[in-house]
Amino acid sequence: MNDEPMQLFDRGLLLRRRLRARDSFAGADFLLRRAAEDIAERLNATLRDFPLAVDLGARSPVMADELRRLDRVGAVVTATPDLRLLPQTHDAAIVCDEEFIPFAPESLDLIVSALSLHWINDLPGSLVQIRRALKPDGLFIAAIPGGNTLTELRQSLLAADAELTGGAAPRISPFADIRDLGALLQRAGFALPVVDLEPATVRYDSVFGLMRDLRAMGGTNALIGRDRKPMRRDIMMRAAEIYAERFSDPDGRIRATVEIIHLSGWAPHESQQKPLRPGSAQARLADALGTTEIPAGEKPSRK
Repeated sequence: MNDEPMQLFDRGLLLRRRLRARDSFAGADFLLRRAAEDIAERLNATLRDFPLAVDLGARSPVMADELRRLDRVGAVVTATPDLRLLPQTHDAAIVCDEEFIPFAPESLDLIVSALSLHWINDLPGSLVQIRRALKPDGLFIAAIPGGNTLTELRQSLLAADAELTGGAAPRISPFADIRDLGALLQRAGFALPVVDLEPATVRYDSVFGLMRDLRAMGGTNALIGRDRKPMRRDIMMRAAEIYAERFSDPDGRIRATVEIIHLSGWAPHESQQKPLRPGSAQARLADALGTTEIPAGEKPSRK
């Protein structure tokens, strides 16, 4: 049996696109800034200090800058897939592939990742490595695009492909499902896992503005199974028409759905809350609710 994870993404192509987009990314980093601010806000509400933190998968200084503004966070190491993605800086930075995390076991207090882990081929394996790199009671917190992100673009391209070619080429990368992420955190050994979703809508004059931002983000299709030929002009134009017909507001602007899933988990530690043992409760739920308890196996009578 082959236990190797399925290879969905061309990580080399993804890096080349990010390098090509590094000069334009600052004009299209609004989602990263929002995710970084949300992560920083959540950390600020955490009543403990993090002497050593890592910004995992960084492609700009945005997340690290947010961390350095927090009194609770000490030294910040930027872990990036390529140093050319970052401007010259005197801060600590290392080259790091999110699929092969180089940190020693139990060496870090905090690992954050803002909008980078959705390009991972082996996310379960990466989560296990992250948990191992955390000290006991260390925290992992991340933001990942959710499953309905770019659903309008996906539907429009599929409809145009089906209409003009009779097929459906994979043109939009899949995004994570919130239920799967919660299960993955538990499987990776995190304690007290929390997963929540924040939806947002971005509006554009047309689908071409959306596509420009995706290129500026270096976030266009990096699937291994993608069609290697450039998209035909007639398919793109028909997709633009379908998008405008189905997903425009009364003022004519189109909507693009973005879901940001926030997930967090702690490396296990004896001081953390533990669930109570079955049968150890000191009060009956029926008493609290003012009802009559029905033993297991009995059916409530009908009156």
